[in-house]
Amino acid sequence: MCSRREADEYIAAGLVTVNGQVVTEMGVKVKPGDDVRFNGERMKGEQKVYIVMNKPKDYVTTMGDPYAEDTVMDLIGDKCPQRVYPVGRLDKSTTGVLLFTNDGDMAEQLTHPSYNKKKVYHVFLDKNLKATDFQQLLQGVKLEDGMAQADSLSYVDGDHAQLGLEIHSGRNRVVRRMFETLGYKVKKLDRVYFAGITKKNLKRGQWRFLTEAEMTMLKMGSYE
Repeated sequence: MCSRREADEYIAAGLVTVNGQVVTEMGVKVKPGDDVRFNGERMKGEQKVYIVMNKPKDYVTTMGDPYAEDTVMDLIGDKCPQRVYPVGRLDKSTTGVLLFTNDGDMAEQLTHPSYNKKKVYHVFLDKNLKATDFQQLLQGVKLEDGMAQADSLSYVDGDHAQLGLEIHSGRNRVVRRMFETLGYKVKKLDRVYFAGITKKNLKRGQWRFLTEAEMTMLKMGSYE
């Protein structure tokens, strides 16, 4: 129906009723079966949906940015009847697995730092990674907001400028910053796995609804 901020404004304006009573106080709890109306129209619970996208480069992860030419929401367009939003963020230049949902509780579980969900990235560097720096990434590097380390690290097909990196930290630009601290530039960063979901069979810019099995896995938390 609207954003949370807009909802606050509508409630304050007296446009919302609960069981026939105008409610202007924020944070009033409603129960299943309560009659909640906006401008006289009864509100119904929206079906929970979950989407995975293979995010392309140069698309901004945002619901709406007046200064952004392309956003990930443009790729979904009107093909999903529910109002979904991205789960977390990927940098404009980062590609790969990006989830969307209208399930606020699930989004919180997937993005809150305390949950530490597993992420796997394919990292392309501007030069070969030295053996000493390889070990340093596993031991931990000091960033401006604290230590960060890779949970596992491997060269891709013997190419020392390409790495497969597993990490659980959800800090902003943490993978890029880890390599930059050691003197490397990340030329390309592709997230291939997040919370049990991959981008298999999805071309850049494509998306699909999660399967029943994938949704059950997310809801049960039966993944790393």
